Parts: sequence; structure tokens; C-alpha cells
Amino acid sequence: MHYLTIEDEIKSQINIFTLAERLWLDTEVADWYTSSRRLSLIQVLAKSTDSTGEYAYILDVLNKPHLIVYFIQQIMLNPQIEKVFHNASFDLRYLGGNSAQNVTCTLQLAKKITKLALQVSNLKLKTLAAELCHFSDTDTEEAKSNWGKRPLTQKQLKYAGMDVVYLAAVHRQLLKFSLHVVDMKNNISNPSRQKSQKSYISATKVRLAFECPRLFYLYHHFHGDSIFIPPEQPLGGVGNTFHKLADEFIKLAITEPKFTQLFLLNADQLRLEDVSSGMQNLFYELKFYPYLNQVIAKDPSQGATLLKVWQGLQGFIKHLAELLIINREYCSADKVIANTFIQEERKLEHYFQLPDGTEQRVLGEFDCLVFNFALKRLCVVELKTYQPVDPSAQLAQVAIYSYILNQQKKVGVDSAVYCVLPEFKEYKYSWEQLENTVHQLIPYKLQQMQTWVSWKPNQDNPPPSTTQPHLCEICPQQEKCQTYFVHQHSLQEPSPWKGEATGTKPNFVGLKTNEPEDLFGNIGEELVNTLESFGVGVDYQGVVAAPSFIRVKLKPQLGIKVATILKLSADLQVQLGLENPPLIAPQAGFISVDLPRKDRQVARFEDYIQSKYLPANSAVKIAIGVDLEGKLIEADLSDPNTCHFLVGGTTGSGKSEFLRSLLLSLLYHHSPQQLQICLVDPKRVTFPEFEEMGWLRSPVVKDEERAIELMDELVWEMESRYQKFEKARCNDLSSYNQASANLMPRIVCIFDEYADFMAEKESRTALEQSIKRLGAKARAAGIHLIIATQRPEAKVVTPLIRANLPGRIALRTASEADSQIILGGKKTSAAYLLGKGDLLYQVASRLQRVQSLFTTHIQLPLSRERV
Repeated sequence: MHYLTIEDEIKSQINIFTLAERLWLDTEVADWYTSSRRLSLIQVLAKSTDSTGEYAYILDVLNKPHLIVYFIQQIMLNPQIEKVFHNASFDLRYLGGNSAQNVTCTLQLAKKITKLALQVSNLKLKTLAAELCHFSDTDTEEAKSNWGKRPLTQKQLKYAGMDVVYLAAVHRQLLKFSLHVVDMKNNISNPSRQKSQKSYISATKVRLAFECPRLFYLYHHFHGDSIFIPPEQPLGGVGNTFHKLADEFIKLAITEPKFTQLFLLNADQLRLEDVSSGMQNLFYELKFYPYLNQVIAKDPSQGATLLKVWQGLQGFIKHLAELLIINREYCSADKVIANTFIQEERKLEHYFQLPDGTEQRVLGEFDCLVFNFALKRLCVVELKTYQPVDPSAQLAQVAIYSYILNQQKKVGVDSAVYCVLPEFKEYKYSWEQLENTVHQLIPYKLQQMQTWVSWKPNQDNPPPSTTQPHLCEICPQQEKCQTYFVHQHSLQEPSPWKGEATGTKPNFVGLKTNEPEDLFGNIGEELVNTLESFGVGVDYQGVVAAPSFIRVKLKPQLGIKVATILKLSADLQVQLGLENPPLIAPQAGFISVDLPRKDRQVARFEDYIQSKYLPANSAVKIAIGVDLEGKLIEADLSDPNTCHFLVGGTTGSGKSEFLRSLLLSLLYHHSPQQLQICLVDPKRVTFPEFEEMGWLRSPVVKDEERAIELMDELVWEMESRYQKFEKARCNDLSSYNQASANLMPRIVCIFDEYADFMAEKESRTALEQSIKRLGAKARAAGIHLIIATQRPEAKVVTPLIRANLPGRIALRTASEADSQIILGGKKTSAAYLLGKGDLLYQVASRLQRVQSLFTTHIQLPLSRERV
């Protein structure tokens, strides 16, 4: 049990209690035999199955009236939390009185059932605990002890903590007695509910139904395999083992003090690599290595399988370490792990009301529930040991867990799918994304599933085949499906476009000649039909194909608001079977809906940029990428809006390739006499091919101390240049070079993984001040910054940094919050980009979607000057 005496810790724990659906409460009162009684302790239990007091909290509020008021305001007056007391009329004297809401009294429940029915000698809490719940050694003597004296004895603390354990157990038993009577009544008046107890659908089957109705049917009736796995991703039997060890990791992290020691530093001093490797090493030593030896001793062939499991666990643990570091800002070291991993019953059950008035029982079991203190939000997690071919179907499964948990806890619950193999990838969806979209689709899907399940061979209208034909090639029950559904109807030809009746044809722009136009037309038609199924009428305006996505242009019909379509992103993701939500945005005269291409193209560097040096007075431009029309987009570094850049993108976004192509575009057009380059590469993997090039102003920087020196040198160079400009009576670098016989080169500093240098306060302050000075004054001096990071968090990319880097490049970010930091305002679109160079380029208020260039082989041009 947890005895809390420090005010901040008590408040923090009260805040956590506000997320509970139900709390079991008791109080201890000091000076009981006087007229000046004082509330001494508030005991709280949030886990009903605790039988030892491990999850009991004792809040010491003696002589702390402000904490009592805070508890009343946050807990007792909150109608969303059920508060369970044994003798509520007594405890409420000190906890809000008649103002308290949603209070349950187990004494009153017991009185309604009666002693005779319960077969107990009396209705006191300790008696019910002993005779109804079979607890032994229930202490009754400590009730008379002095609760106003400090320190309290261990015997007193055990007595106080166990009181709420007894209370939860008694409450659970009393509810069983009550439900027995209610169920008897319901079964008489509602036989359909009685029948549905047996006729349930699992959350896994809902996922199947989204992927392929026919595989759902076969699995429901005949079982067998049910996962679409590409040939290059063999499961290898790792799933059950991984899930078992993932559970073991969380349990060990909560109970093993060595894990707590990893978080003793302040949050801003913790480094992800250190924490994650520490957690991995501890788990390997204490659990995985003994398990590995045990398994291999029985079956040496399991070594390869366990190697895959360990690979998946490493990614899983690193991701959890990142969350724990975030939460460390809000929790003490000894509380952060237990407060992050929510330990409670993982099996869920809910009756969904269907559109036809019936209800469907759905069962499921989630893998993990975590709490993010920065977002103040729970997140339910589904673990997968493979990369799903249809992430939207996985979304449907985890969204069910989110919905049921919301119904229980009355708070928003985010959803996430962690795919741990072959490399870690997270699909995350906020409660706001799901609340009015996927959650509303589930009852309709369940009703469809009821219809499909009732179909019998030789009847018309069998369950339809998947809308994703490529899944048939990897179907785990392909042969059975082909023989079982022998009467399937052939697909109808797609209906003609509205415009085709008048002789017009869909407008295809930017498509290669070998790409079939009807392929993209069908996608546009499916989008129009899907929107119409939601009651949203739109007119098709054409389609444009970019290398990584297809942009469908739609014009809302009269009476349809743009906001209505913008809210349907998650619905379209599910219905169209997309890996990410489509990006929807208003444009001049139409709405654009960007859908990912299955046959994604590459914008090759050599197709757009040729090695040819430009005249010395030419503008220095960097290549951003290729737009929708296949045109190369460049940014002029002399422009005040694009003189310095902030670049953000998570792992797999293509950030490193973007920086390399950007750098190469400079080298192909400007000689070392015209241009000098500074590179900062702390991870030592972004610029290895450039380390010996003639354009380098100084060797590639790889450590923190040298990075600070480099930025100081650039500030000094800037000030030195302004002194020369003043003597020559010139305003900027261009005018100076025109007037001077000696060419002064532009300097471009590309700073990769800026976040790696932000851990220490001194280095953070030094870098921020240099960036501030360079960002404010260096453009005219011909010095330009390109600052890039994988982690564009608020504490890394501070307002001071953002204010001095006007140009923005957002590749795919790990979260909506990261997207907002890069692009500003409420622009969350970068979180839904496709990765691998798909980016958003922002100049002033204009946002443009671009595909960055990709070069398979870095070939530096000759350093001699060619004009």
C-alpha cells in the first residue's frame, strides 16, 4: 500500500483518481471522543481485485484542510466517478455531505438483500469481509487507536489500507447477489438479451470484417488462420511469446526497484538512449535471459524465434521509455512507472445498440493501457508482431476497446497500435478523431456482420469479397474461400461519371503515359460514392497524381459545408482501407482529398537536377522536391521567408534523404568559391559521403562542444562581414560581391539532430542564443541555417528557435503536437504524411505538399569552377 504525506504527491494522486470510473473509499477520524473531531486519513482503492492492499492509497490529510477541499472538489463532486463507502452517512460528514454525487453505500445494499439472504451474522464491514468474502485475520481493534498522533504505526497503516480492500471485495459480492435478481427479471422480459449471452462477437472478428467479410465468415464458423501476412513477413510463432514477455516486462518494471533508479534524474536530464538501454538490460538480465536458457534447453530450434521476440521487445521498451521520460516531468521517480502503466482488468464486454433496435454483445481483451501526463489522456494499446496490410482494420479493433473503456471510465481514451516487427511502428488515433467517426461506424458494421453470419450456402447475397483484391493473394484461407463461395456474383462494372454523359472525361494531370487512367478514375468514383453514403453530396472535379499520392478534387454540392467533409477523414480511412487518414483541405474552388498511391513512384534526383555551376551572381536555391505537376520546387536563400529553415520528421519520414538531396542540389550548382558548407551530424550517419568534399568550411561536427564553437564562429563571421559591408557602403552580400574584386562565399549550415544537443541547460542556452542572433541578422550577411530534428518537441524546438527560422519543412511527424510545433498554429497534417520524403513546405501562410528528391548514389561534382 502507498502512504502519502507530501502535499504535491497527494494532489498528483488525486488527479490520477479523477480518471477512475469507480473508487472505494474510507476515512479515519482523529479525536473521535471529543467535540473537535478532525479528518485524519482518506483511504482510496481503484482496483477492485486487489486482495493484499498493494493498490491501496492512504492520504494523510490531518491538519491539511485545503487538501480535503481539493479532494472534495476533484472526486466527491465529480458525477462521473462512482464513490463506494460502507457507511456513507458517516464518511460524508467529512467529505462533502449532501453535495457529494454518485455515492454508493454497501451497507444500504446489504440491508436490501438482507442478512438472511447473505447468511451473515451482521452487516458490519469486517463481518461481511470475513463471512461473505472469506478474509481471515480481519483486525477490528485498531479502529480505537489514536489517529491524531504522528507517526502512525505500521499496524495502523495496514488496518487503514485493508479497510478499502475489504470494502471492494464486499461490494463485488453484493453486486453479484443484486445482479442475480436483475438477471432473472431480464431473462423473463428480454429473451433476446439472454440469447445474446452466447451469441457474441469478438473485437478481433470486427477487424476481420473490415479486412474481408468472407474471411470473417469462415473464421466465425470454422476458425482457422485469420491474419493477412505478406510472404516477406513470416510470423514464425512469435506472437504468443512476445505478448507474454511484454506483460512480464510491465509487471517487472512496476515492482523492481532497479527500474526506478533509472529515473532519479530530473526529466530534462534523462536521455532516451540511456533510459531505454537501461530498461532493456534489466529486463534481459532478470527475465529474458533465464527464459531464453529455459526454452533452448528444451528445444534449441527456438533460438531464432526468440531472437525475433527480443528484437520486438527492444523497440517496444524504447517506445515505453520515451513515454516514461515525458511523464517524469509530472511524477516522482518512484511513482512514474506505476502511474504510467494502468494495471486493471483487460477483458472487456459491452452491448452495442444497433441501428435496427437490437443489441450485439462484443467481447475483447486489450494488451496495454497507459497514461500520458502531458496530454492528460489514457491510451489503449494493441500489440502486433507484424506490419498489418490494412492498418485501418487494426484501428477498428482498438477503437472498440477505446469506446468500451470510455463507457466505463467516462473519459476520452486514445487508441494506438504498436507494430513491433520487423521494426517498430506506431499507428495512433486520438479520442477526438474516433469519437464522431469510427465509433459511429461500429454499430452499422456489427449489424452487417449479423447479416453475413446468418448466410448459408446456396442462398443469394453471400458476404461480399474484400474491397482490397491484393489481400486475396495472401489470404490464409484462400483455397477454402474459393471453393466455399461458389455462387458469388461477379463485380458490376463501375457506373459512369456524371461528366461522361455529356462527353466530358475526367481530368488527369501529371500521370505517366503508362499509368491506366481508369485506375485513378475508379478511386475517385469510390470516394464520391463513399461520401454519398454518409449523406455528403459532392461533384467530381478531376484527379492529379503525385509520386506518392493521388489528389482527388471535389466540389461540395449546395448546402454541404466544407467542415462536414473535413470531419470525415477517419471514416474515409476505414471505408477506403487506407494506412493513414487522407489529407483533406479546402482549395480555391474545390476540396482536395489526398489518397496514398499503392504504386508509389520515386522522384529521382538525377531526373530533376543536372551538375552545372551557375554564374557567381545567381541566386542560391535549395531543392525542396517535386510538386503535383511534376515541377521542381526550390527555395531562394536570399528571400526573407526562406533564408533559414526548421526541418522536422520522425524515423522513416525521409528526413536524412531530404537533407542529403538538399545539400547535393547546392553542390551541383555552386562552386566552393561561391559556397561554403558547415555540417553538424551527431549521429554520424547523415553525411558520411560529404566528409572530404571541397565545400566544407570546417570538418563535419559530431560533438556538442564543437557544435557550440561552430555556432559562435558563425556569429563572429556574421559580425565581421557587416563591418566589411559598412566600410564598402554595401547593404548585403550580393551588393558587396558586385562591388568587390574578392568574392565572399555564402555559408549554409545544416544542423542535423538538433535535439541531441538540447539535454544540458548550458548547451541549450548557448545554441539558442546563437540561433537567435543568426536568425535575426545573418540573411543579409549570406549565412543560412537549416536546423533539423527527429523530435520537434516543445522543449527542444522552443518559441525562440521557431521565431528565428521562418522557412518550415515538415516530413511525417510522430504526433499531431509535433506537426503543430513545426508548422505552427493548429496544423496537424504532417502527422498523417506517408513518410519516405512526403513533406509539407510552408512559406509564410502557404502550405504546399511536395515529394522530396531521392538519390540512390551520392556522386559529388568536381570542385573546379565551371561557368
